Amino acid sequence: MIARAAARVALVALAGLLQTPASVRSQGPAVSDTATARLRGGEAWKTHFSRHAVALSEIVSGGPRKDGIPALDDPKFVSAVEADRWLDGRDPVIVVEHGGEARAYPLSILLFHEIVNDRVGGLPVAVTYCPLCNTALVFERTVDGRVLDFGTTGRLRHSDLVMYDRQTESWWQQASGDAIVGDPTGTELKLLPANTYGWKRARQLYPDLEVLSRQTGYDRPYGRNPYAGYDRDGRAPIPGFFRGPVDGRMTAMTRVAGVLLGKGWAAPFPALRERRVAQATVAGRPVVVFWAPGAASALDGPIVRAGRDVGQSAAFARSVGDTVLDFEWRGAAFRDRQTGSTWDLSGRATAGPLAGRRLQPVPHADYLWFAWAAFRPNASVWAR
Repeated sequence: MIARAAARVALVALAGLLQTPASVRSQGPAVSDTATARLRGGEAWKTHFSRHAVALSEIVSGGPRKDGIPALDDPKFVSAVEADRWLDGRDPVIVVEHGGEARAYPLSILLFHEIVNDRVGGLPVAVTYCPLCNTALVFERTVDGRVLDFGTTGRLRHSDLVMYDRQTESWWQQASGDAIVGDPTGTELKLLPANTYGWKRARQLYPDLEVLSRQTGYDRPYGRNPYAGYDRDGRAPIPGFFRGPVDGRMTAMTRVAGVLLGKGWAAPFPALRERRVAQATVAGRPVVVFWAPGAASALDGPIVRAGRDVGQSAAFARSVGDTVLDFEWRGAAFRDRQTGSTWDLSGRATAGPLAGRRLQPVPHADYLWFAWAAFRPNASVWAR
């Protein structure tokens, strides 16, 4: 109860600091003035609330108002050497690669901003993080040839961040990347592969990494966790923000590595901690998830770097050319059974016949179970 109340207080405190398919609900009765007024919350919106793909009653206020949690639009970056001065080895960071460039976005900063509008290797991207669902997801920002800029609405659906684009002020679901209210309703943002690593591992895997600077233009206590205790075992999602039942196959705050292909596939962290490797065929593609210790929970202790070690995962297609590889954890490395090559957490072969080759990353994120089950109810779960 204390943790749930604290999370509510944290959200309020942070406030002060296309083509549409036939399923779109605008085909039904017009949205009532009362429903529109509730969604507007006394704020100025140019959103077309009559076009929506979800029940509007599912969208609730999270406490902050529009842009009360400010997105970063002109992010500055520092070298890995400079970031070493303030990042601990277990500090969780989102790593995004594109066009020969790799950038890291510390969750200790994203806790206070949730969205970074950036370009990586020339590609416009939105780096997003919803603390209440632990969803760190990266999207392309170009839709129908137009680059969008994203901000926070201050609203939630199934406890997850509802974003908006500043060009049309349409509302987008962060956990799934689809437009749920407004003109582009039914459109999905393209999801990009990205992994959340502990800083020490990220630094080893990407020596030339650029890191999001704490010089954001905002005065925030970066490194502190306003959601302390939120994700501890036995906790439940905040009732006012999450109204549905929790899928009983796992506890609400269990982390899962969710592979975002087709209907989805999830590998629970407790099983990954034991086995280190999980593999399956998802939407017709052979995939593998690697897991390793060394990353702190951003939602556990009052200081991010001091959070308990929840580990880090990465997901890849497990084919090299025409060969589908089977992986295992052997000794101190990931190893494929076909060639005996060893692989690291970024999907690079470090020794053996395939040394120098790299597995293709696939979109995935480390969800809290209640959120994964809410947004991917038909996904399969890894059976060891």
